[in-house]
Amino acid sequence: MRRGQVVVALTLALAGVPGLVAAHGVHALGEVEASAERPADVWEWLFGRVEAAAHVRIDQSAGYRYIESDGLPDHPTGNFPNRNNPNRIQSIAHTYRVPLNPTRNGRAQDIGHAAFGVAINGVPFDPATAEFWNRNRRWNYEAIGGPYNLGLDASNAHVQPNGAYHYHGIPEGLLESGNPKRAPMLIGWAADGFPIYAPWGYRNSDDASSGMVALRSGFRLKDGSRPGGSSGPGGRYDGSFASDFEFDADHGDLDRCNGRVGVTPEHPQGGYYYVLTADFPFIPRCWVGNGDRSFQKGSGGGEAGMPQGGPGGGNRDRGGRRGPPAEAIAACQGRSEGVSCEIDAPRGRIDGSCRRVRSGDVACVPAGGPPPQR
Repeated sequence: MRRGQVVVALTLALAGVPGLVAAHGVHALGEVEASAERPADVWEWLFGRVEAAAHVRIDQSAGYRYIESDGLPDHPTGNFPNRNNPNRIQSIAHTYRVPLNPTRNGRAQDIGHAAFGVAINGVPFDPATAEFWNRNRRWNYEAIGGPYNLGLDASNAHVQPNGAYHYHGIPEGLLESGNPKRAPMLIGWAADGFPIYAPWGYRNSDDASSGMVALRSGFRLKDGSRPGGSSGPGGRYDGSFASDFEFDADHGDLDRCNGRVGVTPEHPQGGYYYVLTADFPFIPRCWVGNGDRSFQKGSGGGEAGMPQGGPGGGNRDRGGRRGPPAEAIAACQGRSEGVSCEIDAPRGRIDGSCRRVRSGDVACVPAGGPPPQR
C-alpha cells in the first residue's frame, strides 16, 4: 500500500477498556480536529509507529547524479522505537552524489564505516554497526546473524540515534514495488556510481534469456576458532563478526565486492553492478571505484550539494509530515470522507470515520486520543 493515497479518521474505543481505566483513571478524550498534528501522536500510541510520505529527488548535472531525500522509506517499517532499538524514525536531509560514468580501479576500496550507497527511495545502505568486541575495531559485530538483536525490521533496517532509518541488508519492502525475480531490479547506486541490484540476476550474466537465479556471495565462514585473550573474543567463527568470513572466488557468483559484469534492463550492453545477497556480506563492504565523500559519516549526506539550476534544480517540500500507518490507510481505501471504518491495532479495535487530514489526504484520524500516562 502506497502512502499519500487515502487515509482515515478514527474514533478510539478506549472508554470501557478495564485495563486502561484501572491503570490511568478516567480521562476525558476531547475531540481532535482532523487538521491538527495530534492524530499522528495517537497513531504512534496505537501502532508504535507513524508513517510519512517520503520525499526523494534525483537529478543529473555536470557528470554526477544527485540523490536528495528526507531519509523516510516509501514502504511500511517496523515499530521504532522498539525493545532492541530505542530510536525513533525522523526526517533526515540527505544529499548524495555519484558519478554518472563510474570507472573501476585496479584495487578495491574498503568502505569502512561509510554508507555503501543509497536506495532509489533515498534511504542509505549502511552495513556496518557501531558495536565492537572490547572496543577493538577488528571485531565488528554484524547486524544480521550476530549475537545481539539490534531491532531490525522486515526490511533489514533500523534507526540510528539521530533518527536516520537505514538498511543493513536486502530492503524487502522496497522490492515489493517491483518484480525482482522476473528481471534484475535496480534498487540504488553505490557511492562510486555503479548500480545496485536485488538478489536475483540472470543465470548467465551476459544472456538475458538464460533465466533468473538467486545470486550467491563468494564469502564463507572461516574454519576453526578466533584468537582469544586480548587479541580476540575467542570461540568458533560463527558469523557474529565481519571478520568471521573469508572470500573464496570459487564459492559463489560474485566478486569480493559482491558484484559482477553482466547485462541488465538498464544496461543491455553490459556493465559492472553490485548485488545485495541473502548471506554475508548482505550489502557489499568495498567499492571497485572511488566512493564519493558525501557517503562518509558526519557529512550528513550533504557535502556534495544539490545543483540549484538545470533539470530538477530548485527547492522542494521537505516538510516531513507524519501520517497514518499502512493499516489505517487500508481501512479507508476507496471510501469517501465521513464513511465509518474500523481497524485492528495492537492495542485493540478502533472504530472511526474517514476524514481529510493536514497533509491534504483523506486519512484515518482518531477523534480522541489515548489516556495520558501517569
